[in-house]
Amino acid sequence: FLTASWTGCSICRGSSTHLRPCPPFHLVPGREFSDSFLDGMQHLSRAHAGGLSGSCARRLLRIASPPAACTKTAAAATTASATAPKMMRPMFTVESRSANFKKELATLRAKAMAGGGQKGIDKQHKGNKLTARERLEVLLDEGSFLEYDQLMEHRCTDFGMDKKKMPGDSVVTGQGEIDGRRVFVYSQDATVNGGTLSEVHAKKICKVLDKAVNTGTPIIGLNDSGGARIQEGVDSLAGYAEIFQRNVLASGVVPQLAVIMGACAGGAVYSPAIMDFVVMVEDTSHMFITGPAVLKTVTSEVVTMEELGGAKTHSSISGGATLTCANDIDALLKVRELFGYLPLSNKKLPPRRFAQDSRERQAASLEYVIPEKPNVAYRMHDVIEQVVDSESFLEVQPTFAKNIIVGFARLEGRSVGIVGNQPAYTAGCLDINASCKAARFVRFCDAFSIPLITFVDVPGFLPGKDQEHGGIMKHGAKLLYAFAEATVPKLTVITRKAYGGAYDVMASKHLRGDINLAWPSSEIAVMGAKGAVQVLYKTKDFTPEEVEHKIHDYEELFANPLCAARRGFIDDIVEPRNTRKRLCQELDTLFDKDLKNPW
Repeated sequence: FLTASWTGCSICRGSSTHLRPCPPFHLVPGREFSDSFLDGMQHLSRAHAGGLSGSCARRLLRIASPPAACTKTAAAATTASATAPKMMRPMFTVESRSANFKKELATLRAKAMAGGGQKGIDKQHKGNKLTARERLEVLLDEGSFLEYDQLMEHRCTDFGMDKKKMPGDSVVTGQGEIDGRRVFVYSQDATVNGGTLSEVHAKKICKVLDKAVNTGTPIIGLNDSGGARIQEGVDSLAGYAEIFQRNVLASGVVPQLAVIMGACAGGAVYSPAIMDFVVMVEDTSHMFITGPAVLKTVTSEVVTMEELGGAKTHSSISGGATLTCANDIDALLKVRELFGYLPLSNKKLPPRRFAQDSRERQAASLEYVIPEKPNVAYRMHDVIEQVVDSESFLEVQPTFAKNIIVGFARLEGRSVGIVGNQPAYTAGCLDINASCKAARFVRFCDAFSIPLITFVDVPGFLPGKDQEHGGIMKHGAKLLYAFAEATVPKLTVITRKAYGGAYDVMASKHLRGDINLAWPSSEIAVMGAKGAVQVLYKTKDFTPEEVEHKIHDYEELFANPLCAARRGFIDDIVEPRNTRKRLCQELDTLFDKDLKNPW
């Protein structure tokens, strides 16, 4: 029947102007009070009357005056209470109760912010790793992070887990901004129960994944976990499956980026594997389904964690890592850079940045980049970097399948996807790894409306028993399918060789290429001149001079782009120095391209 905070005058109903607030005691009608209480109320009322308006003071004194019925009832109650045992009545108000709650809430929030405590934080720093919250501070714009579910706790009571509860559990989730663009994030906290995934941990991640899809916002996950929390048994396994399901539903809808900054073992690896890009930190991050200890027990194979699932292994051998970085800060800054090329969802266009690099810039050095001898290698990077905006090319998977290049760049500030054969490695031949690498990249760009620019110098598919047995037909078809399926603007530049089936696969006009250009140095044919002559003629019946003459004749016919140009298989033959300007012009034309595949 008391209220401890003054929110307005219930006596005068706000009709009078007060010199100071009304006394914070409001009587509840129908309640019976003791004489001592009513006397006290009268005393307080008179004490405050000097600060009240006349009408309000009289109203308060009248309400506080005890009616006769109240006095009689109070006297009877006093007599009865004299014989009853004395009980201490709790002396508290709503205000004190609120203060206690606020204090408790502040304590819980502070505990959540501290994670596993100073000991755990020191361990992270000693291992050259940032804490979960420190990582978010580096990744996101300053002051933009909004946290969700900071007070959630696990519910497991087995194996002493009831004594290991921590607000927020072992993951920090929320939303923030990168260069002013919204992103949902989760950051696993290895200082809390080793960052292991519990039922609550999974629910927190699932919530931000759901929000990301529902709002058309990218998701970035910072992984540093010991795997499933075995104390929770199947609840933990169910949590992983819930996350995987959402990764699948988000695929092609919003960009998904994973950063491996510690351990990522067992079933946990499948979430990053489904996501679009995976960044690993050298020396401190590891991904594997089965760890070295289990491997030794089962197969007697002795291998280190770095050899089995380190950043170098996944970036150059398995292809599981998109980029590798020296430390946590470098990795997070690289993610910010990569994020800048991507749209927020498949319903949005990629961002366009201000570009100082004019389309009129001519790259004279491109006139000399192609060697005179067709079998001499050169770096396709030299071509790409001269054509796109200055210092805008970001290569992904640079150390895996080096015979093909994929990455993001800008043309007059527009985000574009780059695919290019690399003659400096295996002459630029397509093999299993190159096909899978490029196919996945092409399909990502197609899903998120990023135009594709393809630079072609390919002598064919890599021959050999290993390739045939490994499934080069199946995997090569993935790249063919990706280019053929893509409906985004597709611009192709043939710089030198375009032989055989590989010519078809590399975004040819026959796969709905929008603009197909060729340099004067290009050769579009079924195969190279020497091989063609060996098939067409029984060279053993000719002298070496005659063989050379026939090779020369074949080159005159096919070692140039004229034959393809006459048939409309290429749209134009351009000088290398003018390639940038022509691509910018064509990209403007294709900006409103609207092509849909049949259902």
